[in-house]
Amino acid sequence: MRYFKKIIGEKCYLSPINIEDAEKYTEWLNDFEIAKYLLLYRQQITMTKEKEILAKMSEKGDFIFAIIDKKTDKLIGNCGFHNINAVNQRAEFGIFIGDKNCQNKGFGTEAGKLLLDFGFNILNLNNILLEVYSFNERAIKAYEKMGFKHIGKQREAKIMTGKKYDKIFMDMLATEFREKNDSKLKI
Repeated sequence: MRYFKKIIGEKCYLSPINIEDAEKYTEWLNDFEIAKYLLLYRQQITMTKEKEILAKMSEKGDFIFAIIDKKTDKLIGNCGFHNINAVNQRAEFGIFIGDKNCQNKGFGTEAGKLLLDFGFNILNLNNILLEVYSFNERAIKAYEKMGFKHIGKQREAKIMTGKKYDKIFMDMLATEFREKNDSKLKI
């Protein structure tokens, strides 16, 4: 697969998504250990459906990027913005590392910071929001490392395997990002 170094970090880079990666995404999204964090565990994702989803994301105007390991040029996950509101300068943030060998190694945190840099400094966003469920403690820690702040929760919003979990809302403002980070994007 060929990837393009759109936004480059130390460990990984972000590339436009590639529809040819549908097979790898289909594999990940049907793996319960990955899908439960994306809330797709109840869905059956076929390769045809995943190709359609990737094509729609490419056409829709959302900024979705493949996360590529810089050393191996291998796809390890994706990240991006959804529901971009240009008038109010806000968007929703999403990320996942599908390659289990690359989880808990800092790829997600770095990719997230690269994406935030792009969002605040290129897309001119002012507020970036995310939602995460309380059972996803690893993601919550990564989001806190990126600089997201807890802004509220919806109690017992998710029932999974007979247990109830809160939906946690986190966000970050452009000023908060700029206070803690130098832009890696050079113009």
